[in-house]
Amino acid sequence: MTGKNKKILSILIKAAIVVFAFWFIYHKLVANENLENFGSLLKGISQLEIFSIIGLVVLLMFVNWFLEAAKWKRLMRQIEAISFYRAIESVFCGLTLAIFTPNRLGEYGGRVFFLSPKRRIVGVVAMTVGNIGQLVLTNVFGAIAACFFIYRFVPIDNLVFLAVTVLALAFCLFFIVFFFNIQWLNGILLSFKFTRKYKKFYSILGRYRKAELFKIILFCLARYAVFSSQYFILFVWLIPGLQYLDIVMMTCLLFLIQSALPSLDLFDVGIRSVTAVELFKHVTNQHVAVIACTASIWLINIIIPAILGTYFVFKLNFFGTPKTN
Repeated sequence: MTGKNKKILSILIKAAIVVFAFWFIYHKLVANENLENFGSLLKGISQLEIFSIIGLVVLLMFVNWFLEAAKWKRLMRQIEAISFYRAIESVFCGLTLAIFTPNRLGEYGGRVFFLSPKRRIVGVVAMTVGNIGQLVLTNVFGAIAACFFIYRFVPIDNLVFLAVTVLALAFCLFFIVFFFNIQWLNGILLSFKFTRKYKKFYSILGRYRKAELFKIILFCLARYAVFSSQYFILFVWLIPGLQYLDIVMMTCLLFLIQSALPSLDLFDVGIRSVTAVELFKHVTNQHVAVIACTASIWLINIIIPAILGTYFVFKLNFFGTPKTN
């Protein structure tokens, strides 16, 4: 394929991604009644208060994804040096591709196509390390929250509860030990003949030492704190009377359940809403407010970044020779 044909094909692919993304977003927003419920809840609240609270949640959204960009830049130190701005470009571009791909698989493509061609597959491995770190915290905090939830709302024998608690602690310990010894995965893959021939791609796992992994997990922890705070702010604001610890517990459980369910970002709002209602019904009967809070965070954290990311889609480099290194 000539350079001119590659350029034309690249433009067509990028245009198709943007059109497809906007089509998906438009149809989902038009059909979303939960956002209308959110609007009705805001009636009677002063404009200054609305702009202040929503503005704070939107600001936290940018903090969240900038932290993810910083984590991505850190992960890439082992592979290819990238600037912080380039990390931001790749993160937002990945969010655009993630909305119409199962389990956010498009996010991998959105990021690694900003890398030089020879390092893209290794970049997928590096991104997986970061995602595992985020999953570890989701599982650990979710398991702890599950123990508190069972203690408060599930009538079980004390001995059974003790057994559940021990299992939860073992569950947490397993994920923590596994993450800080991620190079074990490298050894496991090398033990299979089929995967051994691909070692040049996953051998990068052996470079992530405990000190580096600790820094990665700190980025993950900061992100977890930020998007937990978004839920906390909206629930405290729109459902007065909820106990703060109840909000934290239910939010951690919501994240745990979400991580275990296969989903599509664009249709994820329905799953989030149903899960949130089932959890929060134990502490409040304001189901409409729960759904509205969940839908608004979906809009802020998923849809707005995906729209912003369409600009960076046109900077994707499918065929190598990046314009900017």
